Amino acid sequence: METLITTPTLCEARGVWQVFPQPNGQPLTVLQDVSLAVRPAEVIALLGPSGCGKSTLLRALAGLTPPVRGEVFYHGRPLTGLNPGVGIVFQSFALFPWMTVSENVSVVLRSLGLSPEEVAKRAEATIKTVGLAGFEGAYPRELSGGMKQRVGIARALSINPEMLFLDEPFSQVDALTAESLRAEVLDIWAARDRNPSSIVMVSHDIKEVVYMADRIVVLAANPGKIRTIVENKLPRPRDYRAPDFLALVDRLHEIITGAEMPDEAVPATTTPEAPAAQTVPVRALNAEPLPNASTSEITGLLEYLDARGGQDNIFRVAAETDQEFGKVITVVKAAELLAFVDTPKQTVVMTERGRAFVKASPAERKAVWRLALLDLRLFREVHDYALRRENRAVDRADVLETIALRVPHENSEKVFKTLVRWARYGKLFDYDENSGLLTVRDLK
Repeated sequence: METLITTPTLCEARGVWQVFPQPNGQPLTVLQDVSLAVRPAEVIALLGPSGCGKSTLLRALAGLTPPVRGEVFYHGRPLTGLNPGVGIVFQSFALFPWMTVSENVSVVLRSLGLSPEEVAKRAEATIKTVGLAGFEGAYPRELSGGMKQRVGIARALSINPEMLFLDEPFSQVDALTAESLRAEVLDIWAARDRNPSSIVMVSHDIKEVVYMADRIVVLAANPGKIRTIVENKLPRPRDYRAPDFLALVDRLHEIITGAEMPDEAVPATTTPEAPAAQTVPVRALNAEPLPNASTSEITGLLEYLDARGGQDNIFRVAAETDQEFGKVITVVKAAELLAFVDTPKQTVVMTERGRAFVKASPAERKAVWRLALLDLRLFREVHDYALRRENRAVDRADVLETIALRVPHENSEKVFKTLVRWARYGKLFDYDENSGLLTVRDLK
């Protein structure tokens, strides 16, 4: 008889859904049917675009935000309350400013009911482990950003957790300090004679996850769900310049850009309200989500492309502009939504409309932008509704309701803010914050 060998799990999410109410009362699905197991002696990275639910999944596994559907298990048993095997390091330092380094660590230990002697012993040991020996009596105001984050790591390690959860802990420190912290965390994890056994980290930095993780969980957004899990078999310690390392970085780039900027064109559809002269069809059915990109960022991308012959590789755009890759994708998606660029494979190419925008005068640019907005269902619908009203205006609450109907998985408030910013630039609407009215502007 064949014997099946199963790998034990420390923690596991099974069919987890997470839904939060929006200010307008509409539900926002952040996680949809997510299943993930954390095994002993591994580093897992959660990677994906902004809003894909990376931190929400981390908090569900930690027991901070129980799922609305599905279950989280700890050592095979349903989790109720906080996960007892988890220590968490957050993105912000979250230190008590009136406490010393030692006191910031000890306060967590005292809540466990340990004796004063054991509290002092554990605090001293973990402070030494993270390289802060000699700073026990220092206050947070006396510490650099990297040292503050070391205190956060010491606090999480002091409870001797089986799993260390890291929620973008290196994003608030400079590059060199982040590099040092990554190496130190891996050294602590690699010591097999002590906890943590496993690490689960949230990151938006592809090179960071390739450097640290054994398994890379790539999430898709709207709603958040697992797109794929990439096994990282590169030997440790890892070299950022090694061909295999760079190849895996490129592979992850392709997975993310393939999800966020698919090569397939949006099917053309005609609508009764589209004018005969319109060259780009109004998008039908549910509206396209509006990426959280400013008009200046979109304009800057077009100027960048124009100065380089009208196209460039998206990775080079990120490198040349010194922007986080996820942010570059967001701006490119916004420009593509407005039909200013196309994105075949990994290349960003300006369209005729994009070139016309760049070559236009400031006033003409606004006219081109306005026409681009009217090709989008959400703007067209709000615009046409306002025109049917005597005052040529629509109330903010009505717009939020339209947003909730057309892009139900998006944060309505964020979409509304983007809609207003884009509409103001294109002189499509005026918005009065006091009255909450969007009013159609007259073309002059």
